[in-house]
Amino acid sequence: MEERRAVGRPFRAVYDDASRSVLARGLRLLDAFGSGDTTLTLTELAERTGLPKPTAYRLLSQLVAWGGLERDGCAYRIGMKLFVLGQRVPLQRRLRDAALPYLEDLYEATHENIHLSVLDGAGTLFLEKVSGRDSMPIGSRVGVRMPAYCTATGKVLLAFGPAEQLHRVVDAGLVRHTPRTIVLPDLLRLDLARTLERGYGINREEAEVGVSAVAAPVFDHHQRVIAAISITGYAHRLDHERLAPAVVTAARSLSRELSREAVNEASLRFTPLPPAPAPQPLAPSDHRLTAS
Repeated sequence: MEERRAVGRPFRAVYDDASRSVLARGLRLLDAFGSGDTTLTLTELAERTGLPKPTAYRLLSQLVAWGGLERDGCAYRIGMKLFVLGQRVPLQRRLRDAALPYLEDLYEATHENIHLSVLDGAGTLFLEKVSGRDSMPIGSRVGVRMPAYCTATGKVLLAFGPAEQLHRVVDAGLVRHTPRTIVLPDLLRLDLARTLERGYGINREEAEVGVSAVAAPVFDHHQRVIAAISITGYAHRLDHERLAPAVVTAARSLSRELSREAVNEASLRFTPLPPAPAPQPLAPSDHRLTAS
């Protein structure tokens, strides 16, 4: 697939003053869940966060009571409360709603996996996915985060984004996922320069063997890249040059729609109020009443 192996998650926390607060420790428990984790046990959560088991158990019980986590036998899973909160993120929700018709059109035209992604730290995060029975079966799903440097969407976001984003990705390390993963910074910069020149990014089996993708950038009304749309499928049948115009057209159409919406909102926000009606002169009878 274009993206399967998630950006590494498990960690052992380093204690400092901020991490000792109840809120910070609770958030560390939530953040311990990786994209591939359906459930985690108390032992696993304590190990990943560095919290003592009694402390972890107490905080987990509070998170379960709140709805952020759910019990699954002797393990824990992400709860519905977090899903509901996630749907309230305004920018991403509006982006997904606006993009969905274009993603569906791309699927109907290609019958491949179609993704909408945004940059999230050093990774690319799936906001939406459209696929079907004719698509290559891959493990990508909404909410999964993948390395930006070896995915088509990630390359687009890095190539068209500010230079500091690429610096963060390189500083985090370029890990090899397949024999074709680009792990040398200079080669990655060269590939991103080509991406910028042709207007779309390509993943040639760099995240997973046998899987390829082509992606194009989505811009806001300030011409800043905010997302990417990709087509992902079997490497032996995905023709990048043939599919690139389709994904570029979809991304441009979405960019224009987002720009129109932003301009319309701005005009409504700053439309001056109509002038107040001029005061009417008093009738003669009113003058007499006033004089008296």
